[in-house]
Amino acid sequence: MPVRRLNHAVLYIRDLARSVAFYTDVLGLTIEIEIPGRAAFLRASETLNHHDLGLFALGNGAPGPQRGRVGLYHLAWEVGTLGELAATEQKLTEHGALVGASDHLVSKSLYAKDPDGNEFEVMWRVPREDWPKVDESTQTRPLDLQTTLKQWDADLKTGAAAGSAT
Repeated sequence: MPVRRLNHAVLYIRDLARSVAFYTDVLGLTIEIEIPGRAAFLRASETLNHHDLGLFALGNGAPGPQRGRVGLYHLAWEVGTLGELAATEQKLTEHGALVGASDHLVSKSLYAKDPDGNEFEVMWRVPREDWPKVDESTQTRPLDLQTTLKQWDADLKTGAAAGSAT
């Protein structure tokens, strides 16, 4: 039986209230269930999932993720429009969470870290008909979001975000 898609992710975090505030403000997730001080299950607005992100608090003394060690590198959250990506860039910048931005040619991506150092990506998928041909350069480039917004309408919905739930 093949896998269809990732249904949800679960993260260990230090402080539940701080992480819930971050993910609800920056990504617009809403609280489905919260067990005060211990766990929370957050949901994206257009999903059919019970929850898309689970958070389990370990306490402030817990060590954080370490780059270059075995484990999860990052999660990728998809937005529906370039306008949403631009708004997310602003939120991430306001929170001091933005750590990078890349143009993968098939997607436009922002990279950030949550308050515990867990890295995640927020990306917009380029319309499939505009993906580069096999013989074109497929190297990742720096993201120029303003130029990208001139190329595609800020409200253009693509891929799975264009009507099917995640």
